[in-house]
This record gives sequence, structure tokens and C-alpha cells, in this order.
Amino acid sequence: MRAADVSTTMSTVTEQTPARDAARLLAAQDLPGLVVIDANGRPVTVLAGTQVLRMALPSYCQDDPALARVIDEAAADVILAGIGERTVADLLPRRRPELPAVSGDATLLEVAAVMARANVPLVAVVDAASVMTGVITLDGLLDRVLGT
Repeated sequence: MRAADVSTTMSTVTEQTPARDAARLLAAQDLPGLVVIDANGRPVTVLAGTQVLRMALPSYCQDDPALARVIDEAAADVILAGIGERTVADLLPRRRPELPAVSGDATLLEVAAVMARANVPLVAVVDAASVMTGVITLDGLLDRVLGT
């Protein structure tokens, strides 16, 4: 089985996408992260959901998670308030992680190796022009490998 056979379409973002929109996409589609693409549809990097949380959460909650108890569930919108008017570019780390990408003819073992090496839960599948044609998530990969 090849990467093209198991890849799926996924919403993407650009560096100019408002961070709030990216957070909503992550939540609405239950995604572990989003592929950031350039104007030509080529994947640039991955925005992990944890990076969105890191930027959104008040620093005191990150420094001492027990302090997060002072915020009740009704006031949980404080999480999105922390994002403000930032864009996806603002959420990305200065040292961007290696872009996990494979060609459509990569084997599932190759996909797993790239995913493990990059330490991200998704891999972009690209064509010969490096344009993204789909994505393989960790869940999707495990489902195929384990036959579930």
C-alpha cells in the first residue's frame, strides 16, 4: 500500500491565516495539527495543536498548571483571548520543524519513519512539483498498519 492510497484531504492554512481561524479548524475537525502551505499550495511546515495552546494559554497556567484551576469552565474563552489578533506565522516557532512530507508512492513504512523522525502526528503527501495532494495522520496510519 502506498501513501497516495491512504492519504486524505485536510484543511490547510497559510501564514497569514488568523490564529483564531486555525484554532477553530483544529477543534472543529478534531485535528492534531494543520499543514501550513504557501501561495502555490506547497507545504511549508506543520502547525501543531500544542503550539496553538502554548500561544493561547496565559503564561501562569503554563508555569504552574495548578493555577489553571482558578479559571472555571464558564470562563474558558480566556484561551482564545490569549491568541488576540495573531496570525499562524506568529504561532510558529522561530526554528521551524522539518516538514514531514512524502511522495505519493512512498510505502507506509516510509511514512511511519518520516513521521517518527519529525516527531509530528501528520505527514503531507506531495506530487512531483511538491504540491500537497493529501495528508496522512498518525491515527490514519495506525488504522492501516493495524488493519482496524
